[in-house]
Amino acid sequence: MGGQGGRTLRTRVYVDGYNFYYGCLKGSRFKWLNLHALFENQILPSILHMGPGGSPDRHELRPVAVKYFTATIVETAAKGPDSVSSQDAYHTALENYCAGRLQIIKGYFSVSQVRAPKVDHANPGKWPRHCERVDIWKFEEKQSDVQLALHAYHDALTGDVDQVVIASNDTDLAPALQMIRDNTNVVVGLVNPTCDHRRPPNTSLVQLSHWTREHISEQELAAAQLPRVVPRKRGVSLKPTSWYARPDLLTPALTLATKVRGSKGAAFKWLSTPNEHLGGAVPLDLLESDEGAAAVITYMEDWIAKHPKSGDME
Repeated sequence: MGGQGGRTLRTRVYVDGYNFYYGCLKGSRFKWLNLHALFENQILPSILHMGPGGSPDRHELRPVAVKYFTATIVETAAKGPDSVSSQDAYHTALENYCAGRLQIIKGYFSVSQVRAPKVDHANPGKWPRHCERVDIWKFEEKQSDVQLALHAYHDALTGDVDQVVIASNDTDLAPALQMIRDNTNVVVGLVNPTCDHRRPPNTSLVQLSHWTREHISEQELAAAQLPRVVPRKRGVSLKPTSWYARPDLLTPALTLATKVRGSKGAAFKWLSTPNEHLGGAVPLDLLESDEGAAAVITYMEDWIAKHPKSGDME
């Protein structure tokens, strides 16, 4: 672990998938995220933690660099018609693209009917025990946070790592961090998975960590995206259309481009290439705003009208 100019810390990152999604990714265009690249190229290089000798520590990721704790979406509770297939495509893309540097560890979702007190909107201060009880669906992610805690503690206790980096703001992990601090000399780093500067990391987690990264920037997320197409053993994994910034704008443009180019792959290639007729802009970037999409659609419709039989839209 020692070395001239500071320690080299064998490091592993533990990502709370549920907490990370709702803190950083929900409703964003960054869901097709390469977690390994995010931490290796963006987060860890920004961390300045001084070792006992007064020199900054170096972070050396282990061969299995990231452990990603998540759960498969239950179709009956999915919010979108493609939620299950999109998550499956993402997990497959991550495993194939990261080639052993990232391990996905799954819990499960529990869906059950329970009785719960209903908020009395006429008297919001009424205690739950005095409120009417109604039947509701209860959705819970099971085992993910427990597995994260156990893996982090096990890896620290067995000497597999010199540093654990916890990407979560879930206070349920505090006992595990306390045990790591009490029973090992392993450095604990905390990354608060949020892009919102107003959502601070939990105080109890900060107090148990040697260093804290308070937020992740959108620029860092944008710089760590997977390729749109990720090869796998049989076929490819494709970034879901619904995971782009404005799928409502992308879909009609993609339909027009596919009509001219002959395939969705060729259409995406055109949409991803800077276009001199659009001021040098990339059509796919323009499709993130109403104004930009209008310019792209107008250009394509005009081109199709002038070249009804050609497949080489410029």
